[in-house]
Amino acid sequence: MPTYTITELAREFDITPRAIRFYEDQGLLSPKREGVGGRTRVYNASERTRLKLTLRGKRLGLSLSEIKALVDMYESPKDSTAQLKRFLAVLAQHRETLERQREDLEVTLAEIAAHEEECRRLLDREKPLKSAEKKSSARRVKDLA
Repeated sequence: MPTYTITELAREFDITPRAIRFYEDQGLLSPKREGVGGRTRVYNASERTRLKLTLRGKRLGLSLSEIKALVDMYESPKDSTAQLKRFLAVLAQHRETLERQREDLEVTLAEIAAHEEECRRLLDREKPLKSAEKKSSARRVKDLA
């Protein structure tokens, strides 16, 4: 069975060793320890898969606790139907959150557009005044000369 060092996994997945240690601290990874005092981490194929699933879950925007629950579920010998239903439930909840955020963003963007339009309208209204003020000022200078 192949094994991997933290450096090899960090390079493969384009993340830092610190990120891998963080996932370990969160209980997502449990590498074997070797060497003097167990200082060297050794990751097997299963740990590599857990890391890959963790990173995939992060890309989907899932929380670490959601990822951990899902990854742990896939390692258990339970029936895959229950696992798939749980995954669908997590995805549905995440979709709902993202859709609410999108609605909030759309409202905020509409408000920004309204403010931009109002600012442009006010600036357009001032342009004729400024050119009229310049002409008036030029006439005063001419009259003084």
